[in-house]
Amino acid sequence: MNIDWAALGQVFGVSLVFTIALVAVFTLGIVGTSRKAQATAGAPATGPSAPARIGAYTCFALCAAAVGYGIYLIVA
Repeated sequence: MNIDWAALGQVFGVSLVFTIALVAVFTLGIVGTSRKAQATAGAPATGPSAPARIGAYTCFALCAAAVGYGIYLIVA
């Protein structure tokens, strides 16, 4: 059996980078949905602002697209 160590190292490196990036994007989505808006004029902060929510949903959509693409690569 002959193992191509260079190719194995490339696969490991690329998968490590993409895994870290996917976790970071998902974390940004969680932070975006949990961030509280600043309380102004005595009004309590109720939830994340609209841009934060849109950004968070975009992060979740990117994660879902990456997972879907991975499933597509496995099945194809």
